[in-house]
Amino acid sequence: MGRLFSEVLGTEVSVPDSPRRIVSFSPAATETLFLLGLGDRIVGVTAFCARPAEAREKRRLGSYNTVRDEVLDEVHPDLILTVTGYQREFALRLSRKYPVYPLELPVSVAGIIDFVVKVGLVAGASEKGRELGKDLLRKLGTLGATTDIRSYVEIDLGGPVTFGSYSYITDAFRYLGSSQLYEAERFEWLKPDLWRVAESDPDAIFYEPKMYSKFREEDIDPLLQSRGWEGLRVVKLGNVFVTPGPLDFLAHHGPSFITEALPWLEGKLRLAKERIDS
Repeated sequence: MGRLFSEVLGTEVSVPDSPRRIVSFSPAATETLFLLGLGDRIVGVTAFCARPAEAREKRRLGSYNTVRDEVLDEVHPDLILTVTGYQREFALRLSRKYPVYPLELPVSVAGIIDFVVKVGLVAGASEKGRELGKDLLRKLGTLGATTDIRSYVEIDLGGPVTFGSYSYITDAFRYLGSSQLYEAERFEWLKPDLWRVAESDPDAIFYEPKMYSKFREEDIDPLLQSRGWEGLRVVKLGNVFVTPGPLDFLAHHGPSFITEALPWLEGKLRLAKERIDS
């Protein structure tokens, strides 16, 4: 049995050397556990844990910050993983009864790798965690900086949300040599001023629909028209990009952000630049 200090809880957490019954309330942690070969130890996840596909076969216990105590008692976890930020109070509540270890919500691309390594350490797979971290670093090394493109990023989280300086999404744009409209705002996320977006004349717009929605790429045109954006230069250039698939894409800080989202983002930024220069 190990004792790991948690800054969020302000105390040490007793964690088995090799946890066998893990509950993950973090989609990023769930994806990481599977990549570490620990998927068979997961006894419960949230309704939003969808990566990899095998995660969807695990028992769904609740949402990001809701679960019934009797359900947790039934699965009898020896480790519960959460994140900080929006799950902080949730983690504090659960920790009064269960072994909870909150992982820090990353604010940078490097923080995603640190997150992965920490999952390995907490789950008793430290070497595998470090190896996965190295693999992700190698992947980052294959991504080159683009010519500066000024973008606007929006994700539907029950309404339009964009991202400030305390977000790994903002850091990802900077890693690729680009920038985004709200990067100077000292917030993780905030509600955008749609008039300001139009006035800023961005070079590219990145839009992520709500998870599990039936939003299709062609549905972006009516949305732009409803905001009076159809005449913007960025729209006429074709530099409005909808993230692929029905799952969280940019809004997911698991390993696939580096292996899938970043390469996709790099390609779209290069395409936007080509369209601007042509």
